Amino acid sequence: MSSMSDAAATQEWVQAALLGDQDAFAQLVYAYQDAVYNLCYRMLGERSEAEDAAQEAFLRAYLNLTRYDTARSFKTWVLSIASNFCIDRLRRRRLQWMPLDDEPGEDSLSLPSDEPEPETVALVRERSAAVQALLNELSPDYRAAVVLRYWYDYSYAEIADIMETTESAVKSRLFRARQALADKLGADAASARLSDPLLGGAFNG
Repeated sequence: MSSMSDAAATQEWVQAALLGDQDAFAQLVYAYQDAVYNLCYRMLGERSEAEDAAQEAFLRAYLNLTRYDTARSFKTWVLSIASNFCIDRLRRRRLQWMPLDDEPGEDSLSLPSDEPEPETVALVRERSAAVQALLNELSPDYRAAVVLRYWYDYSYAEIADIMETTESAVKSRLFRARQALADKLGADAASARLSDPLLGGAFNG
């Protein structure tokens, strides 16, 4: 389906759900559950907790569906709910960043499937561990901005919409997050490690 037909279908499901059609809302869940779950996983780092957060996000979306602005992307709206819920959770406790051997589906930072050498595996895991440890030091708002920008490639405008803030605030958070990471590693080491192609150039720019 094209993005236009996807949007049309989404709006049809929303309108039907507002009239009490639970099957229509189930279609919305099916269409966006991967995006919501993956965001929750990147934020929270643990599968069962991410599943709970995703379920809570959709429950809140269902209970507040009458407040949904149909001029806004439904995906953006439900990701905003999920992001805010995860930020609240992160503010309540410290957590370990996602396990190296437990990453979700297609969006994960995974090794190629052609059985790399053990040395390559060790190197990737070492560098991934370093980045994840640093991310774990970021505040919830900074972490959300980093995840949305560098793992999901959202624009500043989209992140601002999801996080219910301004583009300038998003840019400021990302700048300060990169600055914090650089300060922890040292500017030269941070530049070399965080722009490593094995990590997808995650924090470059």
